[in-house]
Amino acid sequence: MTTTPFTGGFTPVTEEITAFDLEVTGRIPAELTGRYLRNGPNPLGLDDPTASHLLTGEGMVHGLRLRDGRAEWYRNRWVRSAAVARRLGEEPRPGPVHAGMDFPPNTHVIGLAGRTFATQEGGARPYELSYELDTIGPCDFGGALPGGYTGHAHLDPVSGELHAIANFWGWDYHQHIVIDPKGVVTQVTNIPVPDGPMVHDFALTERYVVIYDLPVTFSMAHAQKGSPLPVAWNEAHTPRLGLLSRSTGEVRWFEVEPCWVFHTLNAYEDGDEVVVDVVRYPKRFVEGRLDLGGTPTLDRWRVDLRTGRVAQTRLDDRAQEFPRMDERRTGRPYRFGYTTATLDVENVFYPGDTQLEDMPDEAFDNTLIKHDLERGTHETRRMGRKAYVGEPLFIAAGEEEDDGYVFSYVNNPDRGAADLVILSAQDFTGEPLATVHLPVRIPLGFHGSWIAD
Repeated sequence: MTTTPFTGGFTPVTEEITAFDLEVTGRIPAELTGRYLRNGPNPLGLDDPTASHLLTGEGMVHGLRLRDGRAEWYRNRWVRSAAVARRLGEEPRPGPVHAGMDFPPNTHVIGLAGRTFATQEGGARPYELSYELDTIGPCDFGGALPGGYTGHAHLDPVSGELHAIANFWGWDYHQHIVIDPKGVVTQVTNIPVPDGPMVHDFALTERYVVIYDLPVTFSMAHAQKGSPLPVAWNEAHTPRLGLLSRSTGEVRWFEVEPCWVFHTLNAYEDGDEVVVDVVRYPKRFVEGRLDLGGTPTLDRWRVDLRTGRVAQTRLDDRAQEFPRMDERRTGRPYRFGYTTATLDVENVFYPGDTQLEDMPDEAFDNTLIKHDLERGTHETRRMGRKAYVGEPLFIAAGEEEDDGYVFSYVNNPDRGAADLVILSAQDFTGEPLATVHLPVRIPLGFHGSWIAD
């Protein structure tokens, strides 16, 4: 029997569902026409090797189609690698894989040039999905993508270019990839880094790509043990930030205090400084374990381009993760950000054998946070006992930065199923604008996108 972290709120669902004309409490804003998609690990079986680590379970995409104030359909679909397709009794989908990594991405799902892709870092290529979330197959953009991709691409809202930092266990470099608005790979740049460090996210400003070179690196010892994710905290690896010039391709490195970053909130330039806001862990992957390393807090780096020094400040010391913001402000000064809070910090990503029904009321904290970074204040929105919440996603409605909606999948323990809760960003603690009642539970997962029609 495989030891698995997929218990409690992470327990996988066991079948694919299609449902139409979903029940709604409240009123869905009529201008919302498109799909809310979210990806996450959902192993086909808890005895599988992929079920032994939360970052390696097969990806399942959940999708909700909205139009004219109605919730037209909900679908959940496994991303079909060749192995997943065969286990489901289907023919494998054609397409080019990298280094034999025919892995169904479980981290993010994005829209690009009218197409839909499930994505993940570590060597796997993007897998293209149909509008209805059926798998088309792995994609290398006509042979222009030399390796894998990332779970965290960032779109420049001015140029329309999609930037990514990719890595692979066998590489001694990170790879900066740029895709234009038509879906064509226009640039691939290799950035040398020692020790094979893991990279999950990065940041983008008007002039720079901000690269995280942090002390979670490839571990031969864990690879030899058969670890599904062969990385570990490496005290000997110097932690640093790199600023890759978007015009010249040159990189300047800046040392920082040891830490680990899964996720970026945003970054921007402020005179002779570059500001980078992240969810920062003191350590992670200690002894190769995802559940050790301390509390994730919302922190800010100020990189002084004149002196080469990096100042670190704490924006919010509460445990939190999954930061999102108005992505029209990506790489530019901004004011508001949104995160998911949790008090059960060591169990955020690895609940072990603890069952959700046995946890105290505050175990997952069930709380969304809206940060006003200009005023240094915040608002919190609690969802109720055992109503664990997913990543908050902001969807713009007007020109003002917080004129829009915040989406989150929320467990409804009374129904044993999930709701999509739609909040007004400007009335964050008020009654939801709408609650879409889904027919099934949605396990806790990773990242999603609003892909407007």
